Amino acid sequence: MGFTEGDERIFFTHPTSATLLPLLTELSHLLAQQHVTSYLVGGVVRDALIGRATADIDVAIRADALEMTKKIAATLGGSYVHLDRVYNKVGRVVLSPPESPWGQWQIDFSTLEGDIEQDLARRDFTIDAMAVDLIRLGDESAAIQLIDPFHGYDDLRQHLVRVVTPAAFTSDAARLLRAVRLAAELGFSIDRQTEALIQRDANLITGVAGERVREELLRVLVVARGGEPFVYLDKLGLLTEIFPELAATRGVGQPKEHFWNVFEHSLRTVTAIDFLLRQGDWEFASEEALAAAPWSPVLAKHFEQEVSDGSTRRSLLKLAALLHDVAKPQSKTIDAEGRMRFLGHALEGADIVTSRLEKLRFSNKEIRLVENEVRYHMRPGQMYQDELPTRRAIYRYFRDNEDAGIDTLFLNLADHLATRGPHLDLAHWQSHARMVAYVLAQHSQQEIRPPKLVDGYDIINIFRLEPGANIGEILEAVRAAYASGEITTREEALVFIDELLSNQGKRRDQVVPEQNL
Repeated sequence: MGFTEGDERIFFTHPTSATLLPLLTELSHLLAQQHVTSYLVGGVVRDALIGRATADIDVAIRADALEMTKKIAATLGGSYVHLDRVYNKVGRVVLSPPESPWGQWQIDFSTLEGDIEQDLARRDFTIDAMAVDLIRLGDESAAIQLIDPFHGYDDLRQHLVRVVTPAAFTSDAARLLRAVRLAAELGFSIDRQTEALIQRDANLITGVAGERVREELLRVLVVARGGEPFVYLDKLGLLTEIFPELAATRGVGQPKEHFWNVFEHSLRTVTAIDFLLRQGDWEFASEEALAAAPWSPVLAKHFEQEVSDGSTRRSLLKLAALLHDVAKPQSKTIDAEGRMRFLGHALEGADIVTSRLEKLRFSNKEIRLVENEVRYHMRPGQMYQDELPTRRAIYRYFRDNEDAGIDTLFLNLADHLATRGPHLDLAHWQSHARMVAYVLAQHSQQEIRPPKLVDGYDIINIFRLEPGANIGEILEAVRAAYASGEITTREEALVFIDELLSNQGKRRDQVVPEQNL
């Protein structure tokens, strides 16, 4: 979709318009049949003008939005969702293949309050305060005029994010974070007056519903530009309003191995994550250093897995990187030999992160993943001293880490890069990376398991034990022994259990032969 300034006509030229234009034409006809005035507004107009793909369509109508949304959903074969928004009730139509011949779309309908210019005046940024008459769009013979009372198209060409009104953030403080998100997504800058307004109103973000902050934050995390957006959030005064626990890390010194203080180290770790996931640069490491870090199509697919609505493993790993040392200030001590220590900071940090993410309404699955990444981010280094970790140690690591084992290995690597910074020792780094690659390879082999060697029924009946928690502990010991290669068959598992019970003093005098069961 492009804009020709001479006749102010919008043209559909982006590949996604192959389905967008027919859908908008159908919407135009449906609304015209109901004699409903309607306008295409907001992000879809902006994205169309710059040739950017979008799956979200906003339509403002002079009618009851909720009632009209239900009718549109029924006609198009989509599902209806009632949304709560700041200014007015909004109804959403979700179109999904194969029910939808137009593909996957979300269409939000809102009720016009006043005329279209008044409606646009209540929007956030000039580049989102443009509209197109949807009825005229469906009329191939009609001229299509861009409605642009706040010169959003000029800002679009200058790559600027600018508020429509100085009261934009006091009207809806979620826009504070949205401004940074838009700039990051589009590669735009926020104009200076808007920056000043964000700095003035930054504290208002604490009054925004947690789920709205989460939504905007996750979209910032998707941007493949490392820690840049977080550095910018800090400059604007937003970062420590969203994560107040980070404020105490500012300026906190670290041992001589660290190039940066705790706060700077945390920001750099986010950048290092994107570098390791082949999504960004790391100015302090060579191509040789990157080549040493494990990578494969399988890992790429792993980190793009969706965790919850709007989040992936990659985006949540960057969040864990930002917060992994959040408990260092309160755990900092100097021992008798003058060494700086941060004992227990990972465990305490995991609790802090859990509490904060609960307030921001992250899902239980998201919270558990980030919590484990923070809790165990030092564990890979503890497994590896002078020798490669044992198969048993690797098994226990992945068992304890639950679903976060692979992710935590990469957080540990990023932590290494963000510790040494420009003083990175290539040989030491390569050794660390080889260890991680070895752990990944061993884990891959351990995941390919034969049928269960024994179960709780076997243990209770063969060894004449009472049901209880001890049965689960024995089964876990068997799994660990198998993972370490100590046992491979059912017969070996039974011998292993017999010896384990003997050592615990729990073996019965008579073991029931299997053939008698």
